[in-house]
Amino acid sequence: MPLYICNTKKGTLSPEAKRNIAQDITRIHCSVTGAPAIFVHAVFFEEAPFFPLEEKTLFVRGTIRKGRSAVQREEIADAVRQSLVSHGQTSIDETQAVILETPASWVLEGGEIMPEPGEEAEWFAAQQARRQAAEV
Repeated sequence: MPLYICNTKKGTLSPEAKRNIAQDITRIHCSVTGAPAIFVHAVFFEEAPFFPLEEKTLFVRGTIRKGRSAVQREEIADAVRQSLVSHGQTSIDETQAVILETPASWVLEGGEIMPEPGEEAEWFAAQQARRQAAEV
């Protein structure tokens, strides 16, 4: 979490383009939200039936932790679309990015419930303490 699902028409993105978009998504998400990069996941599908493309060539659905502002969500969506245009060699009209929110308590990361935004340091400290206790 966050999870960015990228759906494309077959043959639209090269492996290099996918790698660049995934790196951009991670950079964008972290710079806008302050979340650690280790939390960001980007997955690519070609013409996945669960996210119909309709008239679009590239579609991204980002699910992020609840608590981000509308301005942050819009900034992420706009920057992701620019990455799609840049690396997908397509027009802005052929792209769509939607950012949705999910409560952190609904998501597991590494088998643990995700922290609320801004509580990552405490979460990592608790994870480290659990690992150390398990090693004893």
